[in-house]
Amino acid sequence: MPDAVVIGAGPNGLVAANVLADAGWAVTVLEEQPEPGGAVRHDRGVDPEFVSDLFSSFYPLAAASPVLKGLRLDEHGLRWSHAPSVLAHPLTDGRCAVLNRRVDVTADSLDAFSPGDGDAWRRLHDVWENVRPDILNALFTPFPPVRAGAKLAYRLRSAGGLRLARSLVLPARRLGEEEFTGEGGRILLAGNALHADLAPEASGSGGFGWLMAMLGQTYGFPVPVGGSGELVRALISRLESRGGTVSCGRKVEEVVVRGGRAVAVRTADGEIVPAARAVLADVSVPALYGGLVAPEHLPAQLIDDLRRFQWDFSTFKVDWALDGPVPWEAEQAAHAGTVHLADGVDELTAFAAQIAMGQVPEKPFLLFGQMTTSDASRSPNGTESAWAYTHVPQNIRGDAGDEKLTGSWDRHEQEVMADRVERQVERFAPGFRGRIRARRILAPPTLQSLDGNLHGGAINGGTAAMHQQLIFRPVPGTGRAETPVPGLFLASAGAHPGGGVHGAPGANAARAALRRHAPAPLAAAQRLLASRDRTGRKRS
Repeated sequence: MPDAVVIGAGPNGLVAANVLADAGWAVTVLEEQPEPGGAVRHDRGVDPEFVSDLFSSFYPLAAASPVLKGLRLDEHGLRWSHAPSVLAHPLTDGRCAVLNRRVDVTADSLDAFSPGDGDAWRRLHDVWENVRPDILNALFTPFPPVRAGAKLAYRLRSAGGLRLARSLVLPARRLGEEEFTGEGGRILLAGNALHADLAPEASGSGGFGWLMAMLGQTYGFPVPVGGSGELVRALISRLESRGGTVSCGRKVEEVVVRGGRAVAVRTADGEIVPAARAVLADVSVPALYGGLVAPEHLPAQLIDDLRRFQWDFSTFKVDWALDGPVPWEAEQAAHAGTVHLADGVDELTAFAAQIAMGQVPEKPFLLFGQMTTSDASRSPNGTESAWAYTHVPQNIRGDAGDEKLTGSWDRHEQEVMADRVERQVERFAPGFRGRIRARRILAPPTLQSLDGNLHGGAINGGTAAMHQQLIFRPVPGTGRAETPVPGLFLASAGAHPGGGVHGAPGANAARAALRRHAPAPLAAAQRLLASRDRTGRKRS
């Protein structure tokens, strides 16, 4: 009998399994899909000579994550690669904002928009360097992050305190207007905020955009050499070296609850797989509560709160095999791994507003990935393995363009939307379509079919907006891996700190399970230590 059963072999599930295996637990991971990885997988499905990432590609949060660093995945073959520049945001007039791991290069690109904006970027970077260790510790630990939070609060006081806190909750548009006189710095902040579902006018989007930009400034947007699935391969290699097992093609349909406690799971073929100590679920929140766990085992308030659970935007993605490099009008874009395509903050705002109204955007904001630029092993010399994704509404009520897209996403609608994506690329890279050797379309229903956690193509496990973060994630009053069912722990992006490949939800769930089963003397010692402050005195 395994000590723990982990549902889902995505990165969070595999991190959870590794943490438990390190503690000596016998761990079994069950995965519905025929291969592991969740949203971290690659294949050669576009062209046999090209490696294409199916879902995620760039991993700044993985590079910054103390969770993944502690697993020492390099010992299991994982290697990282970087493009010459982290990110570029060209405009149709030929100007281009560049995020580079060298601060002076980033600053110089912003000075080209408006003299003095380079120094403004350096000031934002100085603030980041002052608070970075404590922000990361608070981000990657369970909420509330008591120890890390205390250090961060002290650090914030020395970094400007309430003024900095105010900046972090500003909308990206307002933060950009306060910090920069030119467009360059503003589009870096707003474009990075839209890596999640945060519009330029959304509260907190400025802080999120600043965080993503500074992660890129410090850690870059690295990619695993050979394809995104190499990260998963390393996690599985490490787990198996410690006795853990991963079994694919085994869909879990029920968390078995007996005596008020999770004791096993039932698979689609009727097999009961017992769990002596814990069940950890790397699944979406709506799939777990009221799905895998029957409603009668859950508080009525939780079921009611789930009616208010909000998914993030749907995603529409196109992969390409290109016969040559992308013909960018702005030369700086040719050297960036990630390229943002929208002609300024106003176009970003129009894009987000159309999604809010339930419309397919007329000019989709694109995150464009140049994978061979980032990792030369991805395609033959002189070619480019590329992709772009954009967001669309979860529930489509109309088309802001003139092509009457309805959200049925049948073959015709997929082709029409992919053509719209390519026209957007052509605005910034005339002649792009002439270099396409092959393309693959991944519409929202396709993404969900490849990973059930990507509901309607949502990639963040739920909105990143402030009303569904911290103690409100996944529902009010939670924010931690523990669930209302003893022995069951939430290990997916539905838990704090949310989406991104960093492993924190999985590690937090595993540590919560370990605490639950800590020997009594050790558990008492942990409670005693938690009740004392840094001086050793009891808290009043």
